[in-house]
Amino acid sequence: MNNFLKKALVLFVYMALGPCFSVAAETVNEPSIKFSSDDRVLVVAPHPDDETIGASGVIQQAIKAGAKVKICLLTQGENNEFAFIVYEHRIVLKPKEFLRLGEVRRRETVDAMHLLGVAPEDVVSLGYPDYGTMEIFLKYWGDVKPFRSMLARVRKVPYPEALSPGAAYIGDNILADLKRVIEAYKPTMVFVTHPADVNRDHRSTYLFTRIALWDLENERKVEPPLIYPYIIHVQAWPVPRGYHPELFLDVPPGFEHSNINWIKQPLGPFEIGKKYDAILEYPSQIKYAPRYLVTFVRQNELFGDFPMVTLVKQLASDTELVWSDVSTLKKPKNRIKSDADNHFAGTFYARQGNYLVVKLKLRRSMDKEFGISVYLMGYNRTIPFAQMPKISLIFGINGFHVKDKKKTISSKEIIFIEKDKELIFKVPLALLGNPERILSSAKTALYDLTLDETAWRTLELP
Repeated sequence: MNNFLKKALVLFVYMALGPCFSVAAETVNEPSIKFSSDDRVLVVAPHPDDETIGASGVIQQAIKAGAKVKICLLTQGENNEFAFIVYEHRIVLKPKEFLRLGEVRRRETVDAMHLLGVAPEDVVSLGYPDYGTMEIFLKYWGDVKPFRSMLARVRKVPYPEALSPGAAYIGDNILADLKRVIEAYKPTMVFVTHPADVNRDHRSTYLFTRIALWDLENERKVEPPLIYPYIIHVQAWPVPRGYHPELFLDVPPGFEHSNINWIKQPLGPFEIGKKYDAILEYPSQIKYAPRYLVTFVRQNELFGDFPMVTLVKQLASDTELVWSDVSTLKKPKNRIKSDADNHFAGTFYARQGNYLVVKLKLRRSMDKEFGISVYLMGYNRTIPFAQMPKISLIFGINGFHVKDKKKTISSKEIIFIEKDKELIFKVPLALLGNPERILSSAKTALYDLTLDETAWRTLELP
């Protein structure tokens, strides 16, 4: 049975017998996200296909309502070597071949969006390095040697159709390009990947987009749009894998108590069918993971963001701090028996005098070869973000040290306390650039291999 007949049969059976399906126990409510002809919808995707997997249902709904839709691709996804091997039926070694894969993937997005009603000129590619944008966000700003991409081995945007061909791989340029797109388009709604997504490019796309929006709001160049993060990569989710349009896309395990106000946007049968058709426009990825992409063809799409955490200033003399607990994200048990890659039991923040205090509770005492990093990225509306410190607190086999981007700096100003299964860092706010907001996350790693990582959270310091 070909794909069209299979899809038609499954949808027909569901429409006829849907109420009998025990798996579809939820009711389809009225859409929480509603569009009008005055809306300008921007979908920001880290890689070609993310916009279709996460948001092609709402893209259709927006177009049906007469709204404008624009797609912005942060990268062209050229770093997926295994997908290229399956797609091309050969081993790929030359850097230029990977750039060709990026061209293939961008064209797939253009075709998928055309199917949904988005014009080719409304698909904008920025062309920054696949699997490199988080590293750029953390370390590559200002007058530095640009980041070099892993497989294509280039340090600047190589695609002539990109928004800024030849732009160096540094954070300043990514931020400038996003601001350029947003300022010109002035979206009323932005759909972007989630700060808790396992994929690092997905996380960085959220962070860059957030900062671009803050900047433009402060500069009074755009009105703040509604922001709807969509999540794609979560361990052991969604299940079951494969094409199941009769099922609902539920909140990922562990996110039920995360203080996220999840929106389960219902899709109609036609929208579900169109989403399936659009996903089939990505043969380079379908051949590599034939059951994965279609897993997101379900009765709804899922959107939601963490609330901002406000840190009330407490006295420097306070011995008992009031902590903001951001550790409600509970992870499902790993399929591997060992829980070595599930280290964090709790993450807490407080503001004590002129210090930011970070407390990490661990599930077990850490071996020194497992490094722990805490990232603190301050935002101050009076200082360009590129000039703000990008602080990493690192504890591991070499003891405790601090970096600002790639440069090791003195840790004397930071109070570090290590207890059994608990780490506390007291960081002067001046070291962070006296920020009004802080973007923060923590991770454990075995050398360069990330084992566990907390979601990025936004802290506000009134």
